[in-house]
Amino acid sequence: MAEKKINPVLKQVLELGPTLVFFVLYLRIKDDNFVFAGASYSGFIVAALALIPLLLAAIATLWWLTGTISRMQIFTAFMVLFFGGLTAWFNDERFFKMKTTIVWGCLSALLFIGLARGKSFLEWAMGEAMPMKTEGWMIFTRRVALMFAAMAVANEVIWRTQSTELWVKLETFALPGALMVFMVVQVMLLQKYMIEPPEDGKP
Repeated sequence: MAEKKINPVLKQVLELGPTLVFFVLYLRIKDDNFVFAGASYSGFIVAALALIPLLLAAIATLWWLTGTISRMQIFTAFMVLFFGGLTAWFNDERFFKMKTTIVWGCLSALLFIGLARGKSFLEWAMGEAMPMKTEGWMIFTRRVALMFAAMAVANEVIWRTQSTELWVKLETFALPGALMVFMVVQVMLLQKYMIEPPEDGKP
């Protein structure tokens, strides 16, 4: 099914909104404790659990508006739901912080597995949106796999050595920002491998 176009601003709000709401909510309740069913939960855990329905609602809305849902969105929703559940069950914020390490680590491993088989999973996932020669896709995939691995290591070091507040700030802004800059730079560096679409009327 072809993806239906929606307002790009609305799409960005739905994709980034849940994380920003989590960030704002955490800052407001980070020093509070909440009692549910006789158990006391920190503000971080409450904010993390609030992220789950927000994220699922945003993904469902995107699916309803566009008619499609990406494998990455499904994977992200599953990981947030699974590790959010563990966080609530054990009342331990480490599970939620660990989620980011495992997500980036799994993505990196999948890309490296594809490379070992002589394939680019990124080309399979993004080929229609960004036409590029196979050689370019292999280079791009190798670099992205290394970047994902670096992100996993960085998250693991940060949550184990820094405060929860600093982790939340870096998780919300610094790591996604670094990934965005990395992607833009890679697209610029790989311009020679890009395939220009044919002009109208020409093969």
